[in-house]
Amino acid sequence: MSDASPHNAAEPHPPFPAVRVFYAIGYAVVAWFVFWVLLALGVVQFVSFAVNGKINEEVRTLSSNLTQYLWELMAFITFVRDDRPFPLGPFPHTGDAPN
Repeated sequence: MSDASPHNAAEPHPPFPAVRVFYAIGYAVVAWFVFWVLLALGVVQFVSFAVNGKINEEVRTLSSNLTQYLWELMAFITFVRDDRPFPLGPFPHTGDAPN
């Protein structure tokens, strides 16, 4: 009977992703800012709807793109995806165009 651990000692341990930590911290600051901008856009959209009786399509499109961007930021921070978000990658476009 062997007391071998489930991880083979010959397998190298991956190095600590120090660069990714710095990117994650920077993206977390950007995500915090984007979150508050989205909340402000929600207020603007509500006021626009209350005054005009319809939603503002430009604000809706911007909100949709920023929501996708916030998802990409959080996905990078939580290791869901490895692609770096904007400004090191492309800015997301959801394809929602005003009618």
